[in-house]
Amino acid sequence: MLRARPAPALAAIGETPLTALPGCGPKVAEKLASRGLFTLQDLWLQLPRQYEDRTKLTPVRLLQPGVAAQVEGRIEAVERGFRYRPTMRVAIGDDSRATLVLRFFHFRAAQAAQFRPGARIRCYGTPRPGQNGLEIVHPSYRLLEDDEAEVLGTSLDPVYPAIEGIGPAALRRLIGLALDRLPGDDSLELLPSGLRSALQLPSMREALLTVHRPPADANVSALLAGTHPAQRRLVIEELLAHHLSLRRQRLAQQAHAAPVLRDTRLVDQLRAALPFQLTRAQQRVFDEIHADLQRPSPMLRLVQGDVGSGKTVVAALAAMLAVASGKQVALMAPTELLAEQHLGNLRGWLEPLGVRVAWLAGKVTGRARAQVLAEVASGAAQVVVGTHALMQEGVVFCDLALAIVDEQHRFGVHQRLALRDKGAGGSVGADSVVPHQLVMTATPIPRTLAMAAYADLDVSAIDELPPGRTPVQTVALGAERRPELVERIRAACAEGRQAYWVCTLIEEMEDEPGKPGAAKPTGGMRIEAQAAQTTFESLSKQLPQLRVGLVHGRLKPAEKQATMQAFKNGDIDLLVATTVIEVGVDVPNASLMIIENAERLGLAQLHQLRGRVGRGSAASSCVLLYQPPLSQMARERLATMRETNDGFVIAEKDLELRGPGELLGTRQTGLAGFRLADLGRDADLLPQVQEIGERLLTQAPATAERLVERWIGSATRYASA
Repeated sequence: MLRARPAPALAAIGETPLTALPGCGPKVAEKLASRGLFTLQDLWLQLPRQYEDRTKLTPVRLLQPGVAAQVEGRIEAVERGFRYRPTMRVAIGDDSRATLVLRFFHFRAAQAAQFRPGARIRCYGTPRPGQNGLEIVHPSYRLLEDDEAEVLGTSLDPVYPAIEGIGPAALRRLIGLALDRLPGDDSLELLPSGLRSALQLPSMREALLTVHRPPADANVSALLAGTHPAQRRLVIEELLAHHLSLRRQRLAQQAHAAPVLRDTRLVDQLRAALPFQLTRAQQRVFDEIHADLQRPSPMLRLVQGDVGSGKTVVAALAAMLAVASGKQVALMAPTELLAEQHLGNLRGWLEPLGVRVAWLAGKVTGRARAQVLAEVASGAAQVVVGTHALMQEGVVFCDLALAIVDEQHRFGVHQRLALRDKGAGGSVGADSVVPHQLVMTATPIPRTLAMAAYADLDVSAIDELPPGRTPVQTVALGAERRPELVERIRAACAEGRQAYWVCTLIEEMEDEPGKPGAAKPTGGMRIEAQAAQTTFESLSKQLPQLRVGLVHGRLKPAEKQATMQAFKNGDIDLLVATTVIEVGVDVPNASLMIIENAERLGLAQLHQLRGRVGRGSAASSCVLLYQPPLSQMARERLATMRETNDGFVIAEKDLELRGPGELLGTRQTGLAGFRLADLGRDADLLPQVQEIGERLLTQAPATAERLVERWIGSATRYASA
């Protein structure tokens, strides 16, 4: 991508290097550059991640856990301890006759000497429950003289993302110096004036100054919530830049040629051989794919469908369009377990039709690997199933026409493009013929997230389950009811059914001598987590009449596969496993799922695990076993799981609870790292963003280029090939 020529004001001011600022020498500039900050404009857009409200004092008695506040009082006691690691606790009280503890883990002797009983102190931080009431860990503080006036701040204090080697005060000073050089005219404006008027948005200059330097009369609650008009002005630009970036990737991709796939002979043969009929949703989605594959431009389609909705057979039908035309197909999955599941299905469906399905994963080595690579290079391997191994340099396809990527969110855009390049001899040029791309996910994506994160893809949804599937009944039980579940397993297996018991740890973790089974994460909260190994041993003793198996990620692939195959064959009654079975496991006879420490897992993962049962006609159940007490978020997650089996409803709730960053992960196109936008909070802006984006691409491409350059810069250049 060529760098756009900036507007005159930006060229003269916004593009000024940071070394022009007083106090920003080569060493400081190098540290800023490590975070992508090179120019004044970069500092203008280094937006606060939150604000601290030091405009008022809160009585200690009125402090709320988790709500940041500023308090003032007198030091009542100081305690220093060295039992496990150096720690200092400072108790302060105020006129509300309540006590707050300030806790420090890192301090100097001179700092500790400042804290004298009776001294006045003002501090700011977020209280949390401690051993003796509320406490604040490492607050910001200032010791006051007895006669010092109680002067409070007049505006919110911005808090910027930390930059290693540059203190918060130094960063605020540099950003302030950069803001002093903002141009006073409209040269920063890139949004159409009509849009700004319709939405009553401030100018870019006004928005930046308000966000960085909130005035005394600013709406404090709106700023803290991220809904102030100045923030919305910047959010619209940022969302628009990301949308334009993805749409340009789509247009660049569609500029290439792709093979036209029309031959339906093998599609008809496969449909006739299948032991089931396609659902209406499967037929609709396949028709959309079929229409795409008949065009001479590359298909870019995301198929999302709930657990068990039948995405794989739709992918197989699409593959037959390519094979019938003498082309090759690659199907890539993120784990060997899931890839082998696809391999078994595709071989069962396609090999009777004379289609050669090859297997390529990391564990395929030596002569076997050389043989597979030769078949792929010659075209003898018509459908190639594998993991990341498909993207390695030594894998050369003869004529790849369709690349299928399962669980797309686990790979990310770079890896999807790497597989695409396999259809063009390893690199994509202006005249390249590239394969069609079909990406699938069993984690339904909320509509708002799909609009923003997958603007370079067409989206199809298989929103109907095959007939005969019974909804899974879900209940949540406290850990003290484990004995009841053991009896429930005994009864289910006596009826010829099978069961899963999922644990969240592989081995015991100790946080105190003689107290196994407890993990202590950052923050000091104890989380009881029953290990898979211990559970396996315990259940084997309690249920001696049952055949119990164990699967976790540290087993050798051959051991793991052998155990899974034994469970699928019915040779194991109860499978104790970690979340390695989250995807790619299909055992219709399994009707009971128990998830240990369910409060530790997110909604998407809980839903995926629950999807391992209910795959047959028998009534199935999922038990969410939790360790009290539950946090508010954990309570909401478990309630959602009890109330619905609809993955799309669950995805919307997951977005509401966790936000887009965790749902997308860091591998996506940068959306998890928005400077200011929040896809949950700002979803209402997305339809307008789409409309404006399409208009800019066709009517003002230079403006679109400048918007992308302003907010994203070089982050999307890799995709312009």
